[in-house]
Amino acid sequence: MIKLENISFDHCIKCTVCTMYCPVAQATHLFPGPKQSGPDAERLRIKNPELVDSSLKYCTNCKRCEIACPSNVKIAEIIQKAKWNYVKIHWFRPRDFFMSRTDLVGSITTIVSTITNFVVNLKITRAFMHIFLKIPFTRQFPPYAKGTFKKLYEKKISKTQRPFEKRVAFFHGCYINYNNHSLGQDLIRVMNAMGYGVDIVKEKCCGVPLIANGYIEKAKKNAKFNIAHLSKTETPIVSTSSSCSYALLHEYKEFLEMDNSGYISRLDYITKFIYDEFSRGNIPKMKPLGIRAAYHSPCHLERMGGVMYTLGVLKKIPGLELVILNSECCGIAGTYGFKNENYEISQAIGSALFKLIDNANPEFVITDCETCTMQIEMNTKYKVLHPVTLIAMALKE
Repeated sequence: MIKLENISFDHCIKCTVCTMYCPVAQATHLFPGPKQSGPDAERLRIKNPELVDSSLKYCTNCKRCEIACPSNVKIAEIIQKAKWNYVKIHWFRPRDFFMSRTDLVGSITTIVSTITNFVVNLKITRAFMHIFLKIPFTRQFPPYAKGTFKKLYEKKISKTQRPFEKRVAFFHGCYINYNNHSLGQDLIRVMNAMGYGVDIVKEKCCGVPLIANGYIEKAKKNAKFNIAHLSKTETPIVSTSSSCSYALLHEYKEFLEMDNSGYISRLDYITKFIYDEFSRGNIPKMKPLGIRAAYHSPCHLERMGGVMYTLGVLKKIPGLELVILNSECCGIAGTYGFKNENYEISQAIGSALFKLIDNANPEFVITDCETCTMQIEMNTKYKVLHPVTLIAMALKE
């Protein structure tokens, strides 16, 4: 039975602007574009599911089609639901399983991070992954940290946060927990400088990699866990990951069809929270940086309308010469660019962005997304920093 609330495809006016803005359609003929794979094909799929088009697998779920759509059609959502409702996977892929289980893999690898990081970078390991796991030989993995950010917070940071009367809850996400502790520490420094103590709540992976690899029921379990614990908090909630923020704010409700009303009004992507504080005059003392940096806007942050807040915050940092790049998808799309079958498309999508960065000739690149960071650092010579790290660098001790 057709759910009337799910037929936004009927609002499509066939203008094809979504296809013009689709980075995948521009990079390969294998994907006919969002209009054809989304609204057009959905009319057929609801009549006969066997008419599903295998080209659905090439969609990166970057949401740029939804940004461009003048009729507010949920094109990417239609494609994702069709991909996992109609395409039945009859085999187990270790690659997709472990790439989507970030908590499982991260909790193990951070115990032996030195060994893990060494082994993963060996040519023989890369060859094995390329042949047997279908992971590109040249794809670089982010290094794992020693231990988790959660344990670091509990042992060394939590006591320092007790004196603060104003507080925020921090959804740190998998990247900070298992790979980049320093970004979490930067967030705490910035919040403290603005008069806020930082708490962390119990959390599981936001579910983005699970959704991307078709483990929808597992994604719902994680969402249920996160919703329960985030709803218990009474303070504002912040996240430093644009993709985590998008999942917590939108994917849970719209794609997984779960009730996140218990916290949604209190959760902000971090630069939105900082922008609001700056607007109220709560600006910490900062020293001039004397840095030239290029800013890349991630797709999911653009879909949330959050880029303006990041730019607003960056422009408040003294001595930061900011080059705002034209909006281009980096191509990695989470785990999408870590798969052999998508690698050439991923690299082709990102090629325009890499040229823009080289032409800008910055000292650093800035972006809000952890996988964009991985893609840019692998394909350019530049170090990539999070906006929060730039603020932390500028803070006066």
